[in-house]
Amino acid sequence: METGRGTTVEERTYRNLYAEIGISQKEIDARREEIFQKLFYGSDEERLYHEAGTDMAYFEDTGNHDVRTEGMSYAMMMCVQMNRKSEFDRLWKWVKAYMYLEHGPNAGYYAWSCSTDGRKNAEGPAPDGEEYFAMALFFAAHRWGDGQPPLDYEKQARVLLHTCLHKGEDGSGGRAMWDPENHLIRFITEVDFSDPSYHLPHFYELFACWAEKEDRAFWQEAARQSREYWKKTCHPVTGLCPEYAHYDGTPVRPGREWPDQNRHDWYYSDAYRTIANIGLDAEWFGCSSWAREEAERLQTFFCETVRGNDRAVYETDGTVLPMQAMHPIAIVATDAQASLASEGPYAQECVRRFWNTPLRSGARRYYDNCLYFFAFLALSGNYRIY
Repeated sequence: METGRGTTVEERTYRNLYAEIGISQKEIDARREEIFQKLFYGSDEERLYHEAGTDMAYFEDTGNHDVRTEGMSYAMMMCVQMNRKSEFDRLWKWVKAYMYLEHGPNAGYYAWSCSTDGRKNAEGPAPDGEEYFAMALFFAAHRWGDGQPPLDYEKQARVLLHTCLHKGEDGSGGRAMWDPENHLIRFITEVDFSDPSYHLPHFYELFACWAEKEDRAFWQEAARQSREYWKKTCHPVTGLCPEYAHYDGTPVRPGREWPDQNRHDWYYSDAYRTIANIGLDAEWFGCSSWAREEAERLQTFFCETVRGNDRAVYETDGTVLPMQAMHPIAIVATDAQASLASEGPYAQECVRRFWNTPLRSGARRYYDNCLYFFAFLALSGNYRIY
């Protein structure tokens, strides 16, 4: 398999944007380890990782005091990137023990939220968790080799992805996580719209190599369609996208197609991940002219248009709303990760600003610090294909 720079997975190199701005490798490596240690083994005010029993662990969403497939799959990806098999295995065992749905229309998926004691708060999944689980499991198989169930990583990934695509085809109920006609990931299985930040074409390119053979063509097309979907959802001037969007790219308005009365048609929390994903896709599989322009539009918006007011909430057209972002450090992190695609005047400024930004503290630190660590790994050349 070839990746973005025309090399195989085994041969390819990864950009180190910190080195490009003059930071030493010693400093970069020390900071990377420091972040991991704080998130996994820091003080009670820092860590998100908690061991449970003799061989399990969970990763807490400290803002909501629960455990989510989002966070568990993120933590597993962090561990496989950091070559931390013990922590990875503890997390996956907790997922299998408490989050797996054995019965009902969502059997085969994972409950998107559980209490820290393992009690399920939901009987349905959130598809971003499943796709991160699958990718982390494939990487684990390739880094460490398969073990006995549930540590037979590659089989677990393939079974999960097969369920994600074929759920309900046997008449047992439930729905697939990807729309079989347009190849786009659903926000949740019950609806027919999406979340632009769920789209991970750089993962689907790999699923097209490693998933069940019958599904590989689907994943290849899913990668193509997700990149096209980004073009529909990202504003042509600001680069901002909504949290939820219809398949045609238009924002989902509150209380219409979705009973939730809260707004998700603006640039807020979930939406920050989209530009980070565009950056990592560019790093792994090559940067299109659109991705470069998109990254530069977004960085121009934050570094020029709203400079000095860059931690607010925004309409996708750039209108500044009289609210402060719930996750301001996530904005800084993902703006920086955009530099993997950007060649514009603010690319290095965003990287330097992120380097000088500390991890978030306080109850809402979970989401910010997850995106923080992913951005740090990506910008230092340590978010890799295995």
